Amino acid sequence: MLKVTFLGTGTSQGIPVIACTCDVCISQDSCDKRLRTSILLEDEETTVVIDSGPDFRQQLLRAKVMKLDGLVFTHEHKDHVAGMDDIRAFNYILNRPVDIYATEQVQLALRREFHYAFDGNNYPGTPQLIFHTIVKEPFKVGTIELQPILVKHFLLDVFGYRINDFTYITDAKTIPEEEIERMKGTKVLVINALRRETHVSHFSLNEALAMIKRISPKKAYLIHLSHQMGKHADLNKELPSNVECAYDGLELFFN
Repeated sequence: MLKVTFLGTGTSQGIPVIACTCDVCISQDSCDKRLRTSILLEDEETTVVIDSGPDFRQQLLRAKVMKLDGLVFTHEHKDHVAGMDDIRAFNYILNRPVDIYATEQVQLALRREFHYAFDGNNYPGTPQLIFHTIVKEPFKVGTIELQPILVKHFLLDVFGYRINDFTYITDAKTIPEEEIERMKGTKVLVINALRRETHVSHFSLNEALAMIKRISPKKAYLIHLSHQMGKHADLNKELPSNVECAYDGLELFFN
């Protein structure tokens, strides 16, 4: 049994946005409170988180995550890596380094952003981690196998991931044809939809719906949503019957 928990479903600013008083940002609906995009994968033996944005600590506390077998990255933008320092808690609790799965490009960014963890001084309390390099081949974190799906975030390479019949795509504007073929047969698709208007580096709502139609999953969930998209409840009424907005804390289960 695989359990998927949406730790965050918002875009880089999250919702509410600082100093914004739009209807979405002042909404009292908990589904309109969106932390930065991240997801938790769990089976009977293995716990994996994809991306550690600025809300990483808050997300793991809320989800009561007690162990971490691997932290997997999609790309190096700040809203996906900024919270990595908080793996220190798992270093202490588990008494070992945390396994980090990332491309060489992401590893370079992490070494730059968290330079104190790599300067060789072994300062007490710095994050302890072991890098594992992701390429386009499938890899396993414990008992969970992930198939990288290469997408384009404007000009930046980003990895989405397919886990059996579940595919998770964040920060995509285009997807090469060969990668679309890798996604076909997916029963549940998670895909980014930033706003209604077109954007240089993210799918708009219509672009995301068009990609969902191409992949033809039984169910699709939208993530990386901005406050420009409108309220969760209102948007859900507009969507096709097999598409919903994900929300923070949503749990899915797969046999």
